[in-house]
Amino acid sequence: MTGVRFENGKRVIHGWNAVFRAASAEPRRQLIVSLLDSPADGSVPLPESAVNPNVPPNPDDLRRELFHRHLPMLADMGFIEWELEPFVASRGPRFDEVAVVFDALQSEVTDIPDSLVLGCQRLERERELRSGD
Repeated sequence: MTGVRFENGKRVIHGWNAVFRAASAEPRRQLIVSLLDSPADGSVPLPESAVNPNVPPNPDDLRRELFHRHLPMLADMGFIEWELEPFVASRGPRFDEVAVVFDALQSEVTDIPDSLVLGCQRLERERELRSGD
């Protein structure tokens, strides 16, 4: 039984590390949010679905970063699948593992400090909706 718990513990640690690595860069967070907002079997256009509208990056730099860094990382983790022609992303087989964290944050938006909400359109919008209840 100890061996099973050890292996399960290692698997869980690996899973959480992957989720937090995925969420550790703005283009990846924006892409995950864009996929959450799209139909489960749909795809989202790139690079625009990875852009924070409050801080738009240089499109050429973002496209290069997506292609060489962000998309391969998310795909290797199983969170997304992507294609170059057309340049799109869709939910991967493990998307739910990262999506649940963003859903949980959104559901607790009234408890999140302003310093992590103001400037994030999705959380600002959700807080506004909840404060109107």
